[in-house]
Amino acid sequence: MFFPYGDKEIAHLKKRDKKLAAAIESIGIIERIINPDPFSALLHSIVSQQISNKAAATVWQRLSTLAVNMTPQVIQDLADEEIQRCGLSLRKVSYIKGIAAAALSGHIDFAELDTLTDGDVISKLTTLKGVGEWTAEMLLIFSLARPDVLSYKDLAIKKGIMNLYGYKEVDPAKFERLRRRYSPYASTASLYLWYLSHESL
Repeated sequence: MFFPYGDKEIAHLKKRDKKLAAAIESIGIIERIINPDPFSALLHSIVSQQISNKAAATVWQRLSTLAVNMTPQVIQDLADEEIQRCGLSLRKVSYIKGIAAAALSGHIDFAELDTLTDGDVISKLTTLKGVGEWTAEMLLIFSLARPDVLSYKDLAIKKGIMNLYGYKEVDPAKFERLRRRYSPYASTASLYLWYLSHESL
């Protein structure tokens, strides 16, 4: 399953921003995989923190093999040492166990997240150890498929903006102007800005 967007979102962004319009024309449709299960998506984010994509894929494959059904109870029942042997630090193991415990206690109802506003999802998830605002924003896009997320804390997004518009830096005021320009389809703009973070037009 890919992040859902199409003619409506593209037409809006092209109308609002000529430079982004040119980039969209050049790049075409971007297919980014989403994980509709927010619990396992959040664990994947924890696994991926501060390591390369290749290393993260290896560790995630090991954890997925160990915990075939990636449910809070399955994670809770695993010994810390078993999870650590997948290639995770003790700190990340504690984060993963904490997320499972929060789900089992009802502190976080992962099934309910889809009914909450973006701001409420971020507020709830950032009460968990190891989950910051950026991680919560990525969950909004790549699990809940929310349409209007542009993360100021994402360095690649800022790099994409600098490449697209020729900025030397992206201060909060510039960022907010762009976020309002892209709204209500800022998540689609994010896909193109990530692509542009390693390209220049």
